[in-house]
Amino acid sequence: MLSGAEIAALPLAPASVMFVQGPAGITSVLMGVFLIALGLITWATPGQRTIAGVLTVLVGLGALVLSNLGGFVIGTLLALLGGGLMFAWQPTPRRRRSRRGKRRGTPESRSDPDREENPAEEPSPTAGTLPQPPSVNQG
Repeated sequence: MLSGAEIAALPLAPASVMFVQGPAGITSVLMGVFLIALGLITWATPGQRTIAGVLTVLVGLGALVLSNLGGFVIGTLLALLGGGLMFAWQPTPRRRRSRRGKRRGTPESRSDPDREENPAEEPSPTAGTLPQPPSVNQG
């Protein structure tokens, strides 16, 4: 977004003066607005960061040729740096909340947070005990 502000701010003038400047003035403002929009898109929707990073680098390189040396090279360097950071950025994954039973005070709900509970079903009296080996009939 800083590169877009740098590239767009240099040729900003009243519309009559910008049209006299020719394509350099108009493309500078358009490229600056586009770079700012790409920064906002990346900030708002991190899933689009790879395409926004590639487009930022391409527009920054195009600004070097089409608009006052890309904001006197500062804007182009900021666009290359920002586009590279957008492309390489990996958002932090959100922690998954554990689902707990409705009855939080029972030890069963604390020991197994992923267990689905039925409120009509009563807990068994042997919950939490180890299973007994089967009895062997000697005949």
